[in-house]
Amino acid sequence: MTKDLFIYNSLTRNKELFQPIQSPHVGLYVCGPTVYSNVHLGNCRTFMFFDVVFRYLTHLGYKVRYVRNITDVGHITSQFDEGVDRIGEQARLEQLEPMEIVQKYTDDFRSVMRVFNNHSPSIEPTATGHMIEQMEMIKKILDQGFAYEVNGSIYFDVQAYRKQYPYGELSGRNVEELYENTRTLDGQDEKRFFADFALWKKASPEHIMRWPSPWGEGFPGWHLECSAMSTKYLGDQFDIHGGGMDLKFPHHESEIAQNTACCGKGPVRYWMHSNMLTVNGQKMSKSLGNSFLPHELFAGSHPLLEKGYTPQVVRFFMMQAHYRSTLDFSNDALNAAERSYERMMGAYSALADCKASASSTADTAALEQRCYAAMGDDFNTPVLVAELFEAVRMINGCKNGQLDLTADNLLQLKRIMEVFLIEVLGVQPMEEAASTELPDLMMDAVFEVRKTLKEKKDYATADLLRDVFAKRNIGIKDTKEGGEWSYEKK
Repeated sequence: MTKDLFIYNSLTRNKELFQPIQSPHVGLYVCGPTVYSNVHLGNCRTFMFFDVVFRYLTHLGYKVRYVRNITDVGHITSQFDEGVDRIGEQARLEQLEPMEIVQKYTDDFRSVMRVFNNHSPSIEPTATGHMIEQMEMIKKILDQGFAYEVNGSIYFDVQAYRKQYPYGELSGRNVEELYENTRTLDGQDEKRFFADFALWKKASPEHIMRWPSPWGEGFPGWHLECSAMSTKYLGDQFDIHGGGMDLKFPHHESEIAQNTACCGKGPVRYWMHSNMLTVNGQKMSKSLGNSFLPHELFAGSHPLLEKGYTPQVVRFFMMQAHYRSTLDFSNDALNAAERSYERMMGAYSALADCKASASSTADTAALEQRCYAAMGDDFNTPVLVAELFEAVRMINGCKNGQLDLTADNLLQLKRIMEVFLIEVLGVQPMEEAASTELPDLMMDAVFEVRKTLKEKKDYATADLLRDVFAKRNIGIKDTKEGGEWSYEKK
């Protein structure tokens, strides 16, 4: 049975046969979240897809080291090193220490990943835990002549780099065109060239998160942590680097430049980028009021939602679009996904009731091969889902006495459903999903009730509800994002 895997490489813009550098070992790096707020659905789509990549590579027999970082440093995340330290800003807003913000939103991120049934990565390194590695990389880039120091800050020298290596291959960006569009920034800072980016920034007096370095107190540039941590755990060159398409430029482009300047070669064989989410045809945006968080989606508490949807319905919904295509959220689409999920899981459960026949005209072997072909074609999950519905048709036909299937056919159908639906797509059966998702969904409802009570100024009943849970060792706390709960076993 053919199990070749072709991956669309964002760098070459072609589908290429996947050939690991050191088979059967595979190095996979995915840019993780900056933990200054609750994880949003666009991030969830990216991490859900790369969870499928991790699952499928593992299923094929590869020994995958999946590294996904946590950005817990107050970077200034803009193309020209201007803007806001988001973690520091949130710390001021919530009147907390920056690392309290980091812990709070790291916990939220991991909780959401569990609810969506994502596997944990092999390694989940943090930027603050790898300051030494980042400084050592800066020293190497300086020694190679691709960076310079100005007033305690270190900048990557794009012009020097371009004399030896191409810059802009991944994103297709032309530096000269960027310059034409950003003339007002020229000469307004200490960089030699407008496209130079920070490897290390001198901390201003108001910048909270800072570290000592050979160049004075400061903090690392936005792009440096991923270069330092990916090479530490996966080597100077590794197989797959993934992330959202919004990271192509400047983040991933800068990673390539940093690694090449440091090691003399590009870091990644296959670059992969997932596309964005839209809502009713529009890009998700807080200013448009169409951006909602996972807990709002589960509880149905956003004005644009008719009702809530379980995490497994949402996961199944996301599998019905190719990762390189935009995916549009709407009530109609989610309702259709909910019906499809129930039909799929109903058939999966009905397998146990199917009676084997002596002969069959159904070709389940061809179906299994088509499932592998779908995943082998750049992880084409929508085609895979369509093939799984062919399995649903066979199962329901057998159950209703309209299709004869042998015992071998039934075993193969069971294997197809368990491998591709449960193991690879990571979609849980309704019973298992309910056991893992129900506590969070119930607590979302509790927070909605408390919110309503407080809006009606019925604080006594809201407090009574909190105290009732406290007696059962469940602590609940209201937050701007809805609420948090914890269980402490006595």
